Amino acid sequence: MVLDIIGVAITFLAVFVCAWFLGPYLAKVFGGERVFLSPVVRPVERSFYWLSGIKEDREQNWFGYLVAMLVLQLVSLLFTYVILRVQDHLPLNPMGFSGVAPDLAMNTAISFTTNTNWQNYTGEQTMSYLSQMLGLVIHNFLSAATGIALAVALVRAISNRKLSTIGNFYVDATRAILYVLLPMSIVGGLILASQGVIQTLGSYPVAHTVEGVQQAIAVGPFASQEVIKDLGNNGGGPFNANSAHPFENPNGFTNQFEIFLELVIPFALAVMFGRMVGNVKQGLAIGGAMALVLVSATGIAMAAEQSGNPALTGVGVNQANTATQAGGNMEGKSVRFGPIYSAEFAASTTGTSTGSVDSAHDSFTPIGGMVPMVLIQLGEITPGGVGAGLYGMLTFAVIAVFIAGLMVGRTPEYLGKKIESREVRLASLAILILPASILGFAALSVLLPAGKAGPLNPGAHGFSEILYAFSSTTGNNGSAFAGLTGNTIYYNSTLGAAMWLGRFIFVIPILALAGSLAGKKVAPASAGTFATDTTLFTGLLVGVIIIVGALTFFPALALGPLLEHFQLAAGHLAH
Repeated sequence: MVLDIIGVAITFLAVFVCAWFLGPYLAKVFGGERVFLSPVVRPVERSFYWLSGIKEDREQNWFGYLVAMLVLQLVSLLFTYVILRVQDHLPLNPMGFSGVAPDLAMNTAISFTTNTNWQNYTGEQTMSYLSQMLGLVIHNFLSAATGIALAVALVRAISNRKLSTIGNFYVDATRAILYVLLPMSIVGGLILASQGVIQTLGSYPVAHTVEGVQQAIAVGPFASQEVIKDLGNNGGGPFNANSAHPFENPNGFTNQFEIFLELVIPFALAVMFGRMVGNVKQGLAIGGAMALVLVSATGIAMAAEQSGNPALTGVGVNQANTATQAGGNMEGKSVRFGPIYSAEFAASTTGTSTGSVDSAHDSFTPIGGMVPMVLIQLGEITPGGVGAGLYGMLTFAVIAVFIAGLMVGRTPEYLGKKIESREVRLASLAILILPASILGFAALSVLLPAGKAGPLNPGAHGFSEILYAFSSTTGNNGSAFAGLTGNTIYYNSTLGAAMWLGRFIFVIPILALAGSLAGKKVAPASAGTFATDTTLFTGLLVGVIIIVGALTFFPALALGPLLEHFQLAAGHLAH
């Protein structure tokens, strides 16, 4: 167990070190400066602008940026929907899969467009190679690039000196793909393939088992998909078992490498923020708040899973960690990873908006399962999805400086820009959209017969399955408590709506906030200015996040995982 904890610490340390060096690179890329990849990538970038008619130097205001983003998302959504519906008439379908049903195709297209990657299907039994490689992977790059672009736009708005524009969405998204996501995916894909992650266009081989029957072994071109799945915080795996499948995640090294991929860009964006505003400490304050919550949540999940299931303890099952067994709660976990690494993966994949899993969250202990649920409900800002985490955290920062301003009795400022009623209203609206969707849809589902038919478990755990589903889809995470039957017309529709609300309705007030901040003059700091580059501000920011989350979601959590925890404890004491 000690070695596992050391492994967790090494992974987090590697993330923080690499993010420190990647952040300045990102600042140069989105500042239009020359980087070491420019001799190779810049000609490709210019050619793309020429072919598509994009004017590289034409900046957009916040509304133009929003419209450009939404139009591209809508076109790409329809493109994927058509591919899924007619995949049986397209090439690279060696297993002869039929076209995807209309409601499932639309749910999947929305899911991948919004960076949620919620999957109401079994990948290796539903999607052709072409659907995986083109229809879905295109969104793995595009949705990640969209998140980065939106974050960069908000950072520009904060750092600009009274400019009404916040950049060009098409240029920002293009640079995110060409300079960041694609090069890192090529290197990461080669590393994963070298470790045994499958990469082939061949048909499913057939194995003859010892029982004398034939079994088709699902394979595919998946090392190239696995890397962007994690790097872009997408999460949709080609296999139903996701990163618990040995063809996606063969060993302990790949498990930690995938966690590294999930976290490195979100933390690097915090460093980029500090560079772009001209004060690295500002980025460290934001990144420090992200790290504090993530590491603390990981520790809680690790402790809960390593302590095991009290119901099993009550009947005499030995769940202690020894030299011959990992101990703890091993239900739904691979023996390759055990409870410690599985808990770390769960916290990392929900602290970001990745949603890939190497274990069954539905089989976690109530507290262990509550940790990933809460990390999603907080807005996935610790460190959050690529881009989405940063702009979500900066929204909380606006609320934090407003509260600080009330404390010191003066107009709050953030990086020299006054935070007035308009900015506070927009930030509050953005924060409230997520719980309105999560709690609204969850309440509806426990009242309607179609909603109540989804959970496979009764009582508190069944409610947790519903609550987790709408938390995951609204938060654009995509992981699930697998006990919920989601492939129904009701859940395909409501979960699809939750994904759209959580991604695109959420960013409207974010970009409006960016437009409002972009037009403000920068006021020089004075003796009464509340410093936002200190550990005090980091603590205030974490406090605001936790208090808002606790006040909003505690009643629902009390009816789900907390109630289940006390029921298990009571059953253990009864024994």
